[in-house]
Amino acid sequence: MNEIHQKILHLRKQLHQYNYEYYVLSQPTISDIEFDFLLKNLQALEELHPEYYDSNSPTQRVGSDSTTSFVQVSHQYPMLSLSNTYSEGEVRDFYERVSKSIDEPFELVCELKFDGTSISLIYENGVLKQAITRGDGEKGDDVTNNVKTIRTIPLVLHGNQYPAFFEVRGEIVMPWEVFDMLNKEREEQDEPLFANPRNATSGTIKLQNSSLVAKRNLDAYFYAVLGNNLPANTHYDNLLRAREYGFKVSTNTKKCSSLQEVLEYIEYWDIARKQLPVATDGIVIKVNSLTQQRFLGLTAKSPRWAIAYKFQAEKAVTRLNSVSYQVGRTGAVTPVANLDPVLLSGTIVKRASLHNASIIASLDLYVGDSVFVEKGGEIIPKITGVDLDARILIGSKIQFITHCPECGSKLVNLPGEAAHYCPNEDDCPPQIKGKIEHFVSRKAMNIDGLGKETIDLLYQQGLVKKVSDLYDLSAEQLSVLERLGEKSANNIIEAIEHTKQIPFERVLFALGIRFVGETVAKKLAMAFHSIDKIQEASIQELVEVDEIGERIAQSVYEYLHNNKHQQLIQKLKDYGLQFTLAEDKLALKSTILAGKKFVISGTFSQFSRDELKDLIENNGGKNIGSVSSQVDFIVAGDNMGPAKLAKAQKLNITLLTEQEFMAMLENGKTILKK
Repeated sequence: MNEIHQKILHLRKQLHQYNYEYYVLSQPTISDIEFDFLLKNLQALEELHPEYYDSNSPTQRVGSDSTTSFVQVSHQYPMLSLSNTYSEGEVRDFYERVSKSIDEPFELVCELKFDGTSISLIYENGVLKQAITRGDGEKGDDVTNNVKTIRTIPLVLHGNQYPAFFEVRGEIVMPWEVFDMLNKEREEQDEPLFANPRNATSGTIKLQNSSLVAKRNLDAYFYAVLGNNLPANTHYDNLLRAREYGFKVSTNTKKCSSLQEVLEYIEYWDIARKQLPVATDGIVIKVNSLTQQRFLGLTAKSPRWAIAYKFQAEKAVTRLNSVSYQVGRTGAVTPVANLDPVLLSGTIVKRASLHNASIIASLDLYVGDSVFVEKGGEIIPKITGVDLDARILIGSKIQFITHCPECGSKLVNLPGEAAHYCPNEDDCPPQIKGKIEHFVSRKAMNIDGLGKETIDLLYQQGLVKKVSDLYDLSAEQLSVLERLGEKSANNIIEAIEHTKQIPFERVLFALGIRFVGETVAKKLAMAFHSIDKIQEASIQELVEVDEIGERIAQSVYEYLHNNKHQQLIQKLKDYGLQFTLAEDKLALKSTILAGKKFVISGTFSQFSRDELKDLIENNGGKNIGSVSSQVDFIVAGDNMGPAKLAKAQKLNITLLTEQEFMAMLENGKTILKK
């Protein structure tokens, strides 16, 4: 083994240990700066020496932009559901059943039931080999690449006393702090909010871009070890050993020797759980002895040796006074119930979302109704029903509105969507102000100093009625406005001027075209290079761009063929905004692949999918999102989808490995299409 390889292995071992100390033990021994320095050193060495690639290197935590379909995998041990109980009486019944069945002393283990997404991890010789979701209990999806981005999950185990092959199960969760931040970002982008951390976690772990998963900062707790050669014959002791291997096992797990201890645990955590950094929805109670577990056995759906006690969602009854309607940036109309104030989960609730017309219809609401209110995931208030026995002296029936409450336009309901929209996007006040807020936001034009209140003031004063009006503002106009002085006014004008240097892909995102987020804007910019070329493209040509579906293509096409939007874009061009890809991104390294169309499929060892796509575009080729007769080559990595492979073979499309593709570039010639 040469010196470079030894250094790489040493750095990996160091970083795995530091990662364990920081994320699992919460006892860091080096600073963040020192950790980042070592990680960058390792990354640089691995890039220079790809022959030493290791899929479980600490550098793989950042994820990849590789997009791949999830492969279904059978569970060696079925992931059964637990029987749910909701009262102390049912817990007592479970205790009595176990006691009568085994007729000998037994211990129980009480664990917090974390509210997230179940995961099964398989380790072989101390290395993570596979991560599988619950699925239907018999089969789940292989999400290994996404799971590797979660820093509380060990890629390589600690010590050397672990079984050669075993499985560990746990729950992937999204901390409240991360959940709140994610919903705040989605709200700023006028995207639907996640109802609770569980939904957000489930959606995140199934993203087909592991680099995005990495940014979500998921966490994980583990509660079961499975295998033929486990270190102990009790569940509790195996969890302690799992903690030594590097798994995050909750320190709040408790071994109980009596029913009273179990009930005290439940009573304590029914209150204390609200102080935890992650969501919980109950307590899991398990027989500790593995021998006794095997004796008790399983039903068709659940083990007889375990149950889940579910906490009751906190509810309240209050009066529905009215329903108001909010219009978002994209024109989506959201109904909001206005309630008599009521205390719920420690906060005063006055309003609750009714989501859409279908929800209102299903609840059959009347003004004055006494309604049941819960907090979904204990964070977002929602109406779950009506107290019909209290329905006296009620007012009119709640009917979803037919016209926009702000501009009076007739609402539309698009096929396949639950929401209603105001189509008057260019003259409806909340949509106009929402578009301006989006335009100036940090990820778009980043005009600091123009918050929601200031934009509303500018709109009310008639100074800004569309985003192009920002470029007509002067410091003198701003400095006399409420809450703004000369210094703030000058800073805003400077920030507006700076937007003329912002690259095209961010300008495209800032326009606020429906369904065009940051990633889609970048894809379009890289595919067409200018706003004019995007405008000239047909819907079919737009769909050919990677990750652009029919709905997005239709939205882009309609926006760019709207006369008012064309005038707006021309004004922004006249003010000097960038509507063409920068020269350094346009400069082609060669024209080796000129006229050739490529599809990237699968996962790769040397390059990410985006890096491969950049190589194709920088050498004159074109990336296509789906397999068709128009495609010349498919660069095929591991786990290529079977449907894509079958279609490629049927169409006789040439498949290239990663190495063959690089050889094509190095040789300076293309392989003729079959």
